[in-house]
Amino acid sequence: MPVTTRWTRFMNQDAVFPSAGLNLAARLYRPKTPNGRTLVIGHPGSSVKEQSPALYADKLCRRGFHVLTFDAANQGASEGMPRGLENPAQRVEDFKAAVSWLRTRSEVDPAAIGVVGICASGGYVIQAAAGDRRIGAVATVVAVDVGRQLRVGADGRQDPALIGALLEGAAHARDRAAASGEIDGFAIFPPDEASARAGSLHLFEGWEYYCSPRADHPRAAKALTWDSVDRMATFDAFRFIAMVAPRPLLMITADRAVTAWMTHEAYESAGQPKRLQVVEGATHVDLYDRENAVDEAVAQLAGFFMEAL
Repeated sequence: MPVTTRWTRFMNQDAVFPSAGLNLAARLYRPKTPNGRTLVIGHPGSSVKEQSPALYADKLCRRGFHVLTFDAANQGASEGMPRGLENPAQRVEDFKAAVSWLRTRSEVDPAAIGVVGICASGGYVIQAAAGDRRIGAVATVVAVDVGRQLRVGADGRQDPALIGALLEGAAHARDRAAASGEIDGFAIFPPDEASARAGSLHLFEGWEYYCSPRADHPRAAKALTWDSVDRMATFDAFRFIAMVAPRPLLMITADRAVTAWMTHEAYESAGQPKRLQVVEGATHVDLYDRENAVDEAVAQLAGFFMEAL
Protein backbone atom coordinates (compact mmCIF):
# COMPACT_ATOMS: atom_id res chain seq x y z
CA MET A 1 0.00 0.00 0.00
CA PRO A 2 1.15 3.59 -0.53
CA VAL A 3 2.64 5.35 2.46
CA THR A 4 0.34 7.43 4.63
CA THR A 5 2.09 10.18 6.55
CA ARG A 6 1.11 12.43 9.48
CA TRP A 7 2.39 15.80 8.29
CA THR A 8 4.24 18.29 10.49
CA ARG A 9 3.08 21.35 8.59
CA PHE A 10 3.15 23.73 11.55
CA MET A 11 6.95 23.56 11.55
CA ASN A 12 7.33 24.09 7.80
CA GLN A 13 7.11 27.09 5.53
CA ASP A 14 6.54 27.85 1.87
CA ALA A 15 9.39 29.70 0.21
CA VAL A 16 10.56 31.16 -3.10
CA PHE A 17 14.12 31.38 -4.40
CA PRO A 18 15.58 32.59 -7.72
CA SER A 19 17.18 30.35 -10.33
CA ALA A 20 18.58 31.90 -13.53
CA GLY A 21 16.03 34.72 -13.37
CA LEU A 22 13.03 32.55 -12.48
CA ASN A 23 11.33 32.28 -9.10
CA LEU A 24 11.03 28.68 -7.93
CA ALA A 25 8.31 27.54 -5.53
CA ALA A 26 9.78 25.69 -2.57
CA ARG A 27 8.99 24.29 0.86
CA LEU A 28 11.38 24.35 3.80
CA TYR A 29 10.86 21.58 6.35
CA ARG A 30 12.03 22.69 9.80
CA PRO A 31 12.61 20.01 12.46
CA LYS A 32 11.62 20.47 16.07
CA THR A 33 15.07 19.28 17.13
CA PRO A 34 17.61 20.14 14.41
CA ASN A 35 20.66 17.92 13.92
CA GLY A 36 22.63 20.69 12.20
CA ARG A 37 22.37 19.29 8.68
CA THR A 38 20.32 20.47 5.69
CA LEU A 39 19.22 18.52 2.60
CA VAL A 40 17.85 19.56 -0.78
CA ILE A 41 15.54 16.98 -2.38
CA GLY A 42 14.77 17.07 -6.11
CA HIS A 43 11.72 15.52 -7.74
CA PRO A 44 11.52 13.02 -10.61
CA GLY A 45 10.89 14.26 -14.15
CA SER A 46 7.32 15.60 -14.59
CA SER A 47 6.77 15.42 -10.82
CA VAL A 48 6.23 18.12 -8.19
CA LYS A 49 7.50 18.73 -4.67
CA GLU A 50 4.21 17.54 -3.15
CA GLN A 51 4.75 13.98 -4.40
CA SER A 52 7.75 11.79 -3.50
CA PRO A 53 9.94 14.69 -2.28
CA ALA A 54 7.33 15.61 0.34
CA LEU A 55 7.25 12.07 1.66
CA TYR A 56 11.04 11.82 1.94
CA ALA A 57 11.30 15.34 3.34
CA ASP A 58 8.77 14.70 6.08
CA LYS A 59 10.49 11.50 7.17
CA LEU A 60 13.95 13.05 7.14
CA CYS A 61 12.71 16.16 8.96
CA ARG A 62 11.45 13.90 11.74
CA ARG A 63 15.05 12.70 12.05
CA GLY A 64 16.29 16.26 12.61
CA PHE A 65 17.21 17.42 9.10
CA HIS A 66 16.22 20.74 7.64
CA VAL A 67 14.94 19.83 4.16
CA LEU A 68 14.22 21.99 1.13
CA THR A 69 12.01 20.71 -1.68
CA PHE A 70 11.17 22.70 -4.81
CA ASP A 71 9.43 22.57 -8.17
CA ALA A 72 11.76 22.72 -11.17
CA ALA A 73 11.63 25.78 -13.38
CA ASN A 74 8.81 25.65 -15.96
CA GLN A 75 7.00 23.05 -13.85
CA GLY A 76 4.71 22.80 -10.85
CA ALA A 77 4.17 26.12 -9.07
CA SER A 78 7.48 27.59 -10.25
CA GLU A 79 7.91 30.26 -12.90
CA GLY A 80 9.04 29.62 -16.47
CA MET A 81 7.60 29.39 -19.94
CA PRO A 82 6.79 27.25 -21.80
CA ARG A 83 5.13 25.05 -19.23
CA GLY A 84 6.29 21.45 -19.24
CA LEU A 85 9.80 22.19 -20.48
CA GLU A 86 12.35 19.66 -19.23
CA ASN A 87 15.67 21.46 -19.56
CA PRO A 88 18.59 19.54 -18.01
CA ALA A 89 20.85 22.60 -17.88
CA GLN A 90 18.20 24.56 -15.97
CA ARG A 91 17.43 21.61 -13.71
CA VAL A 92 21.10 21.44 -12.71
CA GLU A 93 21.14 25.19 -12.10
CA ASP A 94 18.03 24.86 -9.91
CA PHE A 95 19.98 22.72 -7.43
CA LYS A 96 22.86 25.19 -7.30
CA ALA A 97 20.38 28.02 -6.77
CA ALA A 98 18.74 26.07 -3.94
CA VAL A 99 22.11 25.75 -2.22
CA SER A 100 22.78 29.47 -2.70
CA TRP A 101 19.45 30.36 -1.07
CA LEU A 102 19.96 27.98 1.84
CA ARG A 103 23.38 29.47 2.56
CA THR A 104 21.68 32.81 3.28
CA ARG A 105 19.46 31.27 5.98
CA SER A 106 20.42 31.79 9.60
CA GLU A 107 19.19 28.32 10.62
CA VAL A 108 21.37 26.55 8.02
CA ASP A 109 25.01 25.61 8.50
CA PRO A 110 26.50 26.45 5.07
CA ALA A 111 29.15 23.76 5.54
CA ALA A 112 26.58 20.99 6.10
CA ILE A 113 24.35 20.95 3.00
CA GLY A 114 23.69 17.76 1.04
CA VAL A 115 21.54 16.95 -1.97
CA VAL A 116 19.21 14.05 -2.77
CA GLY A 117 17.93 13.34 -6.26
CA ILE A 118 15.02 10.99 -6.98
CA CYS A 119 14.83 9.45 -10.49
CA ALA A 120 15.73 12.18 -13.03
CA SER A 121 16.97 14.40 -10.23
CA GLY A 122 19.38 11.61 -9.37
CA GLY A 123 21.20 12.51 -12.55
CA TYR A 124 20.85 16.24 -12.08
CA VAL A 125 22.35 16.23 -8.56
CA ILE A 126 25.44 14.44 -9.85
CA GLN A 127 26.00 17.17 -12.44
CA ALA A 128 25.30 19.89 -9.90
CA ALA A 129 27.68 18.48 -7.31
CA ALA A 130 30.42 17.80 -9.86
CA GLY A 131 30.71 21.53 -10.47
CA ASP A 132 29.60 23.00 -7.14
CA ARG A 133 31.91 22.34 -4.21
CA ARG A 134 29.48 23.91 -1.75
CA ILE A 135 27.54 20.63 -1.85
CA GLY A 136 28.98 18.51 0.95
CA ALA A 137 27.52 15.09 0.13
CA VAL A 138 25.32 13.53 -2.57
CA ALA A 139 22.68 10.79 -2.60
CA THR A 140 20.56 9.39 -5.39
CA VAL A 141 17.40 7.26 -5.29
CA VAL A 142 16.73 5.15 -8.42
CA ALA A 143 18.84 7.61 -10.40
CA VAL A 144 18.06 8.13 -14.07
CA ASP A 145 20.08 9.85 -16.76
CA VAL A 146 17.28 11.44 -18.80
CA GLY A 147 19.54 11.68 -21.83
CA ARG A 148 20.38 8.00 -21.76
CA GLN A 149 16.77 7.04 -21.14
CA LEU A 150 15.71 9.06 -24.16
CA ARG A 151 18.46 7.59 -26.34
CA VAL A 152 18.25 3.91 -25.34
CA GLY A 153 15.19 3.56 -23.09
CA ALA A 154 14.73 2.95 -19.38
CA ASP A 155 15.90 -0.65 -19.82
CA GLY A 156 18.63 0.14 -22.34
CA ARG A 157 16.93 -1.90 -25.07
CA GLN A 158 15.06 0.73 -27.03
CA ASP A 159 14.89 0.47 -30.83
CA PRO A 160 17.70 2.76 -32.08
CA ALA A 161 15.32 4.23 -34.67
CA LEU A 162 13.15 5.81 -31.98
CA ILE A 163 15.60 8.51 -30.94
CA GLY A 164 15.88 9.60 -34.57
CA ALA A 165 12.12 9.86 -34.86
CA LEU A 166 11.92 11.86 -31.63
CA LEU A 167 14.59 14.30 -32.81
CA GLU A 168 12.76 14.71 -36.11
CA GLY A 169 9.60 15.50 -34.16
CA ALA A 170 11.45 18.07 -32.07
CA ALA A 171 12.90 19.72 -35.18
CA HIS A 172 9.48 20.03 -36.81
CA ALA A 173 8.00 21.41 -33.59
CA ARG A 174 10.71 24.07 -33.42
CA ASP A 175 9.87 25.10 -37.01
CA ARG A 176 6.18 25.38 -36.14
CA ALA A 177 7.07 27.40 -33.03
CA ALA A 178 9.12 29.81 -35.13
CA ALA A 179 5.98 30.60 -37.13
CA SER A 180 3.37 30.48 -34.37
CA GLY A 181 5.33 31.56 -31.29
CA GLU A 182 4.19 28.48 -29.35
CA ILE A 183 5.88 25.11 -28.92
CA ASP A 184 3.83 21.91 -29.10
CA GLY A 185 3.83 19.26 -26.40
CA PHE A 186 3.45 15.48 -26.30
CA ALA A 187 1.82 13.21 -23.73
CA ILE A 188 4.12 11.37 -21.34
CA PHE A 189 1.68 8.70 -20.21
CA PRO A 190 -0.89 6.40 -21.88
CA PRO A 191 -4.45 7.79 -21.95
CA ASP A 192 -6.00 5.15 -19.70
CA GLU A 193 -5.32 2.16 -17.46
CA ALA A 194 -5.94 -0.43 -20.17
CA SER A 195 -3.38 1.18 -22.46
CA ALA A 196 -0.89 1.43 -19.59
CA ARG A 197 -1.32 -2.23 -18.66
CA ALA A 198 -0.72 -3.21 -22.27
CA GLY A 199 2.79 -1.82 -22.03
CA SER A 200 5.67 -2.69 -19.73
CA LEU A 201 5.48 -2.92 -15.93
CA HIS A 202 7.56 0.26 -15.73
CA LEU A 203 5.11 2.11 -18.00
CA PHE A 204 2.12 0.94 -15.98
CA GLU A 205 3.73 1.86 -12.68
CA GLY A 206 4.46 5.35 -13.97
CA TRP A 207 0.87 5.75 -15.15
CA GLU A 208 -0.52 4.43 -11.86
CA TYR A 209 1.62 6.77 -9.77
CA TYR A 210 1.03 9.94 -11.78
CA CYS A 211 -2.41 9.38 -13.28
CA SER A 212 -4.43 7.55 -10.63
CA PRO A 213 -5.49 8.42 -7.06
CA ARG A 214 -2.27 6.76 -5.85
CA ALA A 215 -0.33 10.04 -6.24
CA ASP A 216 -1.95 12.19 -8.94
CA HIS A 217 -1.36 15.91 -8.42
CA PRO A 218 -2.95 18.70 -10.48
CA ARG A 219 0.37 20.48 -11.04
CA ALA A 220 2.37 17.41 -12.08
CA ALA A 221 3.15 17.54 -15.80
CA LYS A 222 1.31 15.05 -18.00
CA ALA A 223 3.08 16.34 -21.12
CA LEU A 224 6.47 17.74 -22.07
CA THR A 225 7.29 20.29 -24.72
CA TRP A 226 8.91 19.00 -27.89
CA ASP A 227 11.94 21.21 -27.38
CA SER A 228 12.62 19.18 -24.23
CA VAL A 229 13.61 16.28 -26.48
CA ASP A 230 16.71 17.69 -28.14
CA ARG A 231 17.81 19.27 -24.85
CA MET A 232 17.63 15.90 -23.10
CA ALA A 233 19.05 13.86 -25.97
CA THR A 234 22.55 15.30 -25.61
CA PHE A 235 22.62 15.38 -21.80
CA ASP A 236 25.05 13.01 -20.05
CA ALA A 237 24.18 13.01 -16.34
CA PHE A 238 27.05 10.84 -15.14
CA ARG A 239 29.86 12.04 -17.42
CA PHE A 240 31.60 13.87 -14.55
CA ILE A 241 30.56 11.70 -11.60
CA ALA A 242 34.19 11.16 -10.61
CA MET A 243 34.38 14.89 -9.82
CA VAL A 244 31.97 14.41 -6.89
CA ALA A 245 34.86 12.80 -4.96
CA PRO A 246 36.26 13.23 -2.38
CA ARG A 247 32.82 14.21 -1.13
CA PRO A 248 30.78 11.16 -0.07
CA LEU A 249 28.28 9.59 -2.48
CA LEU A 250 25.39 7.22 -1.75
CA MET A 251 23.48 5.60 -4.61
CA ILE A 252 20.25 3.73 -3.79
CA THR A 253 18.42 1.57 -6.29
CA ALA A 254 16.11 -1.46 -6.22
CA ASP A 255 16.75 -4.97 -7.43
CA ARG A 256 13.57 -4.94 -9.57
CA ALA A 257 14.05 -1.40 -10.90
CA VAL A 258 14.26 -1.42 -14.70
CA THR A 259 16.60 1.57 -14.34
CA ALA A 260 18.99 -0.13 -11.90
CA TRP A 261 21.63 -0.61 -14.59
CA MET A 262 22.10 3.16 -14.77
CA THR A 263 22.92 3.34 -11.07
CA HIS A 264 25.32 0.39 -11.26
CA GLU A 265 27.18 1.81 -14.26
CA ALA A 266 27.40 5.27 -12.70
CA TYR A 267 28.59 3.82 -9.41
CA GLU A 268 31.48 2.03 -11.12
CA SER A 269 32.68 5.37 -12.52
CA ALA A 270 32.41 7.25 -9.21
CA GLY A 271 35.34 7.94 -6.94
CA GLN A 272 35.67 7.13 -3.26
CA PRO A 273 34.14 7.43 -0.75
CA LYS A 274 31.01 5.86 -2.20
CA ARG A 275 28.30 3.47 -1.09
CA LEU A 276 25.75 1.44 -3.07
CA GLN A 277 22.49 0.27 -1.49
CA VAL A 278 20.04 -2.06 -3.26
CA VAL A 279 16.52 -2.31 -1.86
CA GLU A 280 15.45 -5.92 -2.28
CA GLY A 281 12.07 -6.78 -3.77
CA ALA A 282 11.30 -3.23 -4.89
CA THR A 283 10.74 -1.66 -8.29
CA HIS A 284 11.72 1.81 -9.50
CA VAL A 285 8.39 3.42 -8.61
CA ASP A 286 8.13 1.53 -5.31
CA LEU A 287 10.87 3.88 -4.09
CA TYR A 288 8.54 6.83 -4.71
CA ASP A 289 5.93 5.90 -2.11
CA ARG A 290 5.77 2.25 -1.01
CA GLU A 291 6.17 2.09 2.74
CA ASN A 292 8.80 -0.63 3.20
CA ALA A 293 10.95 0.55 0.30
CA VAL A 294 10.81 4.23 1.27
CA ASP A 295 11.52 3.54 4.93
CA GLU A 296 14.60 1.49 4.02
CA ALA A 297 15.83 4.26 1.72
CA VAL A 298 15.22 6.95 4.34
CA ALA A 299 17.14 4.97 6.97
CA GLN A 300 20.07 4.71 4.58
CA LEU A 301 19.89 8.40 3.70
CA ALA A 302 19.73 9.51 7.31
CA GLY A 303 22.67 7.41 8.38
CA PHE A 304 24.72 8.45 5.38
CA PHE A 305 24.20 12.20 5.81
CA MET A 306 24.75 12.05 9.56
CA GLU A 307 28.22 10.67 8.83
CA ALA A 308 28.95 12.64 5.66
CA LEU A 309 27.98 16.18 6.73
